[in-house]
Amino acid sequence: MGRGDLTNREWSLLEPHLPPLGGRGGRWNDHRTVVNGILFRVRTGVPWRDLPERYGSWKTVYERHRRWSADGTWDRILHSVQADADLAGRVDWSMVGVDSTSCRAHQHPAGARKAKPRVPKKRTMPRHRRPDEGLGRSRGGLTCKIHLAGEGGCRPMSLLLTPGQWGDAQMIEVLDRIRVPRPLGGRPRTRPDHVSGHKAYSSRQNRRYLRRRDIRHTIPEPKDQRANRRRRASNGGRPAGFDRDRYRRGNEAERTINRLKNSRAVATRYDKRAYVFHGTVTAAAIRLWLRS
Repeated sequence: MGRGDLTNREWSLLEPHLPPLGGRGGRWNDHRTVVNGILFRVRTGVPWRDLPERYGSWKTVYERHRRWSADGTWDRILHSVQADADLAGRVDWSMVGVDSTSCRAHQHPAGARKAKPRVPKKRTMPRHRRPDEGLGRSRGGLTCKIHLAGEGGCRPMSLLLTPGQWGDAQMIEVLDRIRVPRPLGGRPRTRPDHVSGHKAYSSRQNRRYLRRRDIRHTIPEPKDQRANRRRRASNGGRPAGFDRDRYRRGNEAERTINRLKNSRAVATRYDKRAYVFHGTVTAAAIRLWLRS
């Protein structure tokens, strides 16, 4: 077992949720070897062709990662390991923080083909395909932004990729992506007990959405919004509630981002296609859930 490879405990948690080996087209290479190769590349950010020989053919490792990114296999695995953690009582639903981070894009992601990508051996398009490929231009060059919701244990609950110049306020779509199945039966859990976010998430639309779903929230109100509400007197509505003690836990989302960006292929984007980079970020999130 090489440095950074899955331990026996982590493999025992992951193996039941992987696609079966074999089927049409012949037998696949061993899942554990290939997954370790994918995680090695996610952790180090090396080019696929430079993978160590102990992981087998680099093309086999890359194609499996691309296939699982396209057909949603990585997303299903993430939901499954989250369900296992929730069943064991290891998910902190008491506070979910929403935040975002910008990732500098390497020169390699530029120049993707204009043709729409397809899921291998199928006629459908990848699940997380974006026409803009999640790349945005700024004065610093190409950037990509990762929006996420992190639970109290500093592990990602849901992910969203956008171009780097997009604003931070993507709270509704990020929270709508939280979906933790219940193996013992019942609907998947989608609603946390409490949500926190910084001032960029303070808007009527976000607060109306949280009230409609009966989710308590701690989001500070910017000065201009407070002044506008006071200027309108009774027509401005009641002041937004704010719990300073709960707001101190807002750093949990930032710590989740820091743990996620310990993977170099997440901190710097090397993938051309947005759906492949989404699979890379999801694979890094799965590794965080597998750790004790």
